[in-house]
Amino acid sequence: MIILGVNAYHGDASAAIVVDGQLLAAVEEERLVRVKHWAGFPVEAIRYCLGVAGVTPGDVDVLAVNRQPRAHLLRKVAFALRRRPSWGLVRDRLRNAGQIRDVSQVYREAFKLATGAAAPRIEHVEHHVAHLDSAFLVSPWSRAAVVSVDGFGDFVGAMWGVGNDQQVQVADRVYFPHSLGLLYLALTQFLGFPHYGDEYKVMGLAAYGRPMFREQFSKLVQLLPEGRFQLGLDYFVHHHSGANMTWDKGAPTIGPVFSAAMSALLGPPRAPTEPITERHHDLAASLQAAYEDAFFHLLNHAQQVSGLDKLCLAGGCAMNSVANGKISLRTKFQQTYIPPAPGDAGGAVGAAFHVWNTVQQQPRSFTMESPYWGPEFSDAQIAAEIERSTELRAAAEIEHLDEQALAERTADALVAGNVVGWFQGRLEWGPRALGSRSILVDPRHLEMKDILNARIKRREGFRPFAPAILEEATAEYFEQTEPDPFMSRVYKVRPEKRAAIPTAVHVDGTGRLQTVRRSTNPRYWGVIDAFRRRTGVPIVINTSFNENEPIVHQPSEAIDCFLRTKMDVLVLGSYFCRKRPAPQA
Repeated sequence: MIILGVNAYHGDASAAIVVDGQLLAAVEEERLVRVKHWAGFPVEAIRYCLGVAGVTPGDVDVLAVNRQPRAHLLRKVAFALRRRPSWGLVRDRLRNAGQIRDVSQVYREAFKLATGAAAPRIEHVEHHVAHLDSAFLVSPWSRAAVVSVDGFGDFVGAMWGVGNDQQVQVADRVYFPHSLGLLYLALTQFLGFPHYGDEYKVMGLAAYGRPMFREQFSKLVQLLPEGRFQLGLDYFVHHHSGANMTWDKGAPTIGPVFSAAMSALLGPPRAPTEPITERHHDLAASLQAAYEDAFFHLLNHAQQVSGLDKLCLAGGCAMNSVANGKISLRTKFQQTYIPPAPGDAGGAVGAAFHVWNTVQQQPRSFTMESPYWGPEFSDAQIAAEIERSTELRAAAEIEHLDEQALAERTADALVAGNVVGWFQGRLEWGPRALGSRSILVDPRHLEMKDILNARIKRREGFRPFAPAILEEATAEYFEQTEPDPFMSRVYKVRPEKRAAIPTAVHVDGTGRLQTVRRSTNPRYWGVIDAFRRRTGVPIVINTSFNENEPIVHQPSEAIDCFLRTKMDVLVLGSYFCRKRPAPQA
């Protein structure tokens, strides 16, 4: 059976293909069309997945969509009668639901299937069910508590239950208009970060402040019995007048979701060009504290009612790595599985496996231990791209190296203070660069943070950079030791080690680590190990290979980013490219 999972008409549109219970490919549309968080129908992602599987559009048996427009219809009607939302809000919701219902026709038109020709059966999977399944059904466990927390999907802001074998039994939900993702979005906008997906900036900013606004935030979100929470709706507008949203053929946008009452409560919102002050630090810290209170209130309830010590976590809020790093400290969960794409993109995988395991009742036979499910390029393809790039050949010395020499030369470059673009194997699935499309630097010198920001990333100086560590060395450098190959948790760096890796340590003494296992990515592991042999430090800094764009996906994009920035070295497959020194004046 060939199942094509899609996240469509929402941010981070994506596709994944599952054949007889095995994932073969998964990719976000943004990487292929080069528009961050691209929303719409993921035609290019689907085309890639079909190519990997070696099938045609008509061969697909099921198109699994991570939305169910018919879900909770009675609640939607009751809400509309009670709250009387604006016609604009109703119109936008009906239009988006109509797009989801029409995916069969969109698929036919996009791939030119003739009228009457075979086409896949459409399976609509409720949004949060797809989230839960994206974590549990690919996890290493046959039984675990499962939780999804995000903005909204199919009239739900959070869902939890218990995973058993090939299905998740849903225990409860928090319904619209209450959502921790919406809370975080509102404050992200309030703090002057207006773009879709900017919440991670506020999470980094929170480390600089103190939760001085706890009393005010108690009015924004309140805890209820049985793990529930509710928003103080006077401070938001999403439930009555709505927020202008675009979810089709481009970058998603969301208009302001906070009301004038929030300004009266917290003071004036920050304009995007306004300097960041201590007040903004404290607002961010207060938001993170309020979010964590509600998040752990829910998790502790899910743990109590399940009686289990294993947790599978998904939804957009599962990218709050600061909170994730405290799960074993603030709950009785001892192990947590968070997939590499816990947000909406991951719903494509969740919907596909829901059809295979739950609808078709097939036993589970796949575990997602690796994040590498996107396009890859052979050394022959890379060599052809190098040959085409006269600018690269003019700017850099290029060598073809064997495996060992590649690791040694790259480690030497890092020790010398070089910024290294690292392009290897299959593209990562999910928002993190995890050693396939990464930029690497030495973590031992604090100035490397400023060098990265000035030369390459051109981003806010308060944002941290992530350490990638050999998995076997985790306990030596971090206070918590549960492996995290997908960079989804922030752990405290041991105090005695902080001075050794200052670029990797955030202002609050933490690092969002990626543990690197030799069996999963031997070439990446080999470079970090070669660096360890030279320096005694089993860590390199890993940030995404891009410059204010989606992470690069093909060699030409890596070459272009290398040439237009002040990167020193590009390791492109087996090719080691070092920029020649600039001519002396």
